[in-house]
Amino acid sequence: MLSTPSVQILAEKKLIGKSAQMSLLQNTTPLLWKNFMQERKSIQNTIGNHLYSLQVYDKMYFTDFNPQTKFTKYALTEVSDFESVPKNMECFTLKSGLYVVFRYKGLPQNFAEAFQFIFHEWLPNSEYELDHRPHFEVLGEKYNPTSEESEEEIWIPIK
Repeated sequence: MLSTPSVQILAEKKLIGKSAQMSLLQNTTPLLWKNFMQERKSIQNTIGNHLYSLQVYDKMYFTDFNPQTKFTKYALTEVSDFESVPKNMECFTLKSGLYVVFRYKGLPQNFAEAFQFIFHEWLPNSEYELDHRPHFEVLGEKYNPTSEESEEEIWIPIK
């Protein structure tokens, strides 16, 4: 279930975490998150306790969509600076920009329906177009991947 979207300007964020190359058909998201969560406590100077599931796609990813096309996925948390980066972790600066934000409630396996709606109904019928910047989800206090009551925010870059 998706909420009514809001359009927001994201302030730049400094993030630390792990990444992996994957495709929708060869999705290694659970392994990425397992590895990140095992080492998460080694990250100093975190801001809050929200986690970020972030995707970086090639420029033509959505134009010539193929579920075998690889992209980079990150499991991240926000930090105040990059002065202390744990071994085996990487820094990511999420630049400021315009996003449409949806609140998603439900199980992760039903997420595809939400994306279908966003990319095939909402976006084409809006005054905006997709921008080539990172897409991400904010996993907050109400996020629980095993509950139908789980909630997260979907941030889609627009212009």
